[in-house]
Amino acid sequence: MNALVIQAPLNDDRVRGIEALASALNWPCYAVDLTDCVEKPALLQKFADALLLPSWFGHNWDAFFDCLVDLASARRATGCVIILRNAAAMREHAPEALDTALGILEDAAKVWERRGVAMRTFIDVAVPDAHAQP
Repeated sequence: MNALVIQAPLNDDRVRGIEALASALNWPCYAVDLTDCVEKPALLQKFADALLLPSWFGHNWDAFFDCLVDLASARRATGCVIILRNAAAMREHAPEALDTALGILEDAAKVWERRGVAMRTFIDVAVPDAHAQP
């Protein structure tokens, strides 16, 4: 991924900082909590709920992309931030679905960029505990 989709450890302080920056820029900030999310249908539903996707959202990858691209014009935003929290279970059980979603988020951000609108996605990547026993 690149600077459009940023993977980093996101503790509560970092999330609050991202939310504060988005607020200062007057950008909507959407938090998508992926706790217990282990498959594509649940992942798409989490996005639908958090991003308030329209009723016509078809819960497939093409519809996901279309809805992401439409977010900028529908909400008349100059930018947008999406924060994905607690992605560990999704990464473990359905890494292909998570990677596809991240790729679509990146593709949508490129479309936004061509329109002069910024879109950034932050995904929580847990840092291994140095004190954990193997």
